[in-house]
Amino acid sequence: MTHVTLRPEFENLIDPYAPVAQVATGFEFTEGPIWHPAEQFLLFSDMPADVRRRWDAKRGVVEMRRPSNKCNGMTYDADLNLIVCEHATSSLVRERPDGRREILASHFENQELNSPNDVCVHSSGAIYFSDPWYGRMPVYGVERPRQLGFQGIYRVPPGGGAPRLLVDRYLFDQPNGLCFSPDERLLYVNDTVQALIRVFDVGSDGALSNGRVFASGIRSELEPGVPDGMKCDQRGNVWVTAPGGVWVYAPTGELLGKVRVPELVANLAWGGPEFRTLYLTATHSVYAIQSKVGPRHEPYMSARSRGAATAGPATSSSTSAPSAPQLASGDMQLDPRRCAMIIQDLQNDVIMDGGAFAESGAPGHAKQQRVVDNVRRVAEVARARGVVIIHVWFVVEPGAPGVTLNAPLFEGLVDSKAMVRGSWGAAPVAGLEPRNGDFVVEKMRMSAWEGTRLETILRATGRDVIINTGAWTNMSVEHTARTGADKGYFMVVPEDCCSTMNADWHNASINFALQNVAVVTQADAVIKALG
Repeated sequence: MTHVTLRPEFENLIDPYAPVAQVATGFEFTEGPIWHPAEQFLLFSDMPADVRRRWDAKRGVVEMRRPSNKCNGMTYDADLNLIVCEHATSSLVRERPDGRREILASHFENQELNSPNDVCVHSSGAIYFSDPWYGRMPVYGVERPRQLGFQGIYRVPPGGGAPRLLVDRYLFDQPNGLCFSPDERLLYVNDTVQALIRVFDVGSDGALSNGRVFASGIRSELEPGVPDGMKCDQRGNVWVTAPGGVWVYAPTGELLGKVRVPELVANLAWGGPEFRTLYLTATHSVYAIQSKVGPRHEPYMSARSRGAATAGPATSSSTSAPSAPQLASGDMQLDPRRCAMIIQDLQNDVIMDGGAFAESGAPGHAKQQRVVDNVRRVAEVARARGVVIIHVWFVVEPGAPGVTLNAPLFEGLVDSKAMVRGSWGAAPVAGLEPRNGDFVVEKMRMSAWEGTRLETILRATGRDVIINTGAWTNMSVEHTARTGADKGYFMVVPEDCCSTMNADWHNASINFALQNVAVVTQADAVIKALG
């Protein structure tokens, strides 16, 4: 057996005999791996050599930047700008595709940061990073005195601003890897010196609270390796570099198993076309191993489809199929003349406190997703650009005549006396009422297509690209996307414009079912794509 199974659940995540392949070698010390979802390459740093490199299966290893300011952790934001932790400059920077460079954080309380080490991006656009002082040591950085007397965890607000210290100044010795849980309600941070992982609750304002030890004793006298890089998978398991390779913890904190790697592992990141290849930066080499599970969905990952969502100019023939997707400088472009926006099931009974389905958890997830605000923002821009807006409502008459009880969803609707015409529950949520020129479509099934005049409106207005938003992600939104794809429409799903009963159901639909039938993206990307 190649790897170590400590609990049966481990073998649902990775084959215990999965081979570990060396994809590149000959480096001094590799770090900071991140996969580019549109161009399909791995970016990584060789810190002591002060070089940033990329690797892909066709071209092999290519040097990208020298000097690299001894960069360490890297990630992308939702617009595929590169976010880089630089040891030599004690800065967190954003590098745009056109070469522009922006310093996001370099000081706290007028003192230089130690050396930003690892970084992750919240779906709100906020950026979280750790700040140990490894970058002020020889080899891995530039030796120089420290100005701050502590090592912290910081947050840069969405849109930029001064970094905010999120934890007690003396809680960590050397904070290092950090990652969010799939629903972003938790932030995990490890400490290399203390050999443990702490977990914090993430508040609606981005602050951290209720810090506690998640896992400890991540050390060994027999094998090299320390807590360094760390990622969360889509099921909430935590993968952390450790003695012998990578240790995998369940969301409960139980150690499930260990991934064995020939060299000391510093960091890890999922990549590949389906994000099922785990890449490991391990001292002198980069390794790859196939997994059965993928990463938690991060904002930048949608860009693998988003970049392919270019809709060309409208054609004069009503029988012409939508133009094939094309990659245009990594940015999605949508012709508003071809677009319609569906706002589906965002009604009081569905997502509001006090609604018929409130106990399902739907109101909480809708708030977490900021779905009403995000849909409203997209709709305002869409109207201004000439996009057709179509409200799709689930409406029944008193007693729900005509609703068959062939599925639990319909049984619950009838039992709860939900979505009755003229009631508060059937009305659209505040802020998403129809405007002059909008269309309203009523239905009594999950899909917006079933038994409705949706396609009549689309054909009459010449629309073949559909921006698909609403509730619930894994039911109405997904069913509508599947049928739309079958009918030949080009489906675009901004995932932060959708919500359901909880983050697990939402992520399952977004990360799997919808990937094969729609372009999965975000509200801001759609707004930008509409010009």
